[in-house]
Amino acid sequence: MRKFDPWPVFFRREWKRNWPFLVGFAITGALITKMTAGLSEEEVKQSPFYKRHNR
Repeated sequence: MRKFDPWPVFFRREWKRNWPFLVGFAITGALITKMTAGLSEEEVKQSPFYKRHNR
């Protein structure tokens, strides 16, 4: 006799509740990655954030 597997039920229920967070997280991550990948080494060294944290 097969045992009941609760994981498909769990993921289906949780996806219905958490999909906005997961989609927003993916979009935010993609935007941050796209913006930081376009920076040159000179731009990074001139940024106030880099100067403040790289003393």
